[in-house]
Amino acid sequence: MNKKKLRGDWGEALVAGDLRRRGYDIVASQFRCRMGEVDLIARKRGVLCFVEVKTRTGRDYGLPREAVTPRKQQRIRTAAAQYLARYDLDCPVRFDVAEVYVDDGAVLQEQSAKIVYLEAAFE
Repeated sequence: MNKKKLRGDWGEALVAGDLRRRGYDIVASQFRCRMGEVDLIARKRGVLCFVEVKTRTGRDYGLPREAVTPRKQQRIRTAAAQYLARYDLDCPVRFDVAEVYVDDGAVLQEQSAKIVYLEAAFE
């Protein structure tokens, strides 16, 4: 497994733990279909949240949320629609972005990370 994938998986697990502590239920992770992927799917108070997690070691290429381009947003919306159809769900949904910042070269530990969670980051 390469370092980028390892860091991404670690960031997703970190965000999942943070969401649980804030009262969310994690209903799926790394949901994949032919049309796209959703990193985390969480539920709180009847709202299903499709979460894109971006883990970064610096801001050399801008904010992590900027990597969630309109094309990426469309792929997430399409994957979300597939998820809703597959499980025959009819509920309110929201699209969130979680930014995970960790110092370059730092050991991947919760103490070395900062999470910025953006609710309703796009529609």
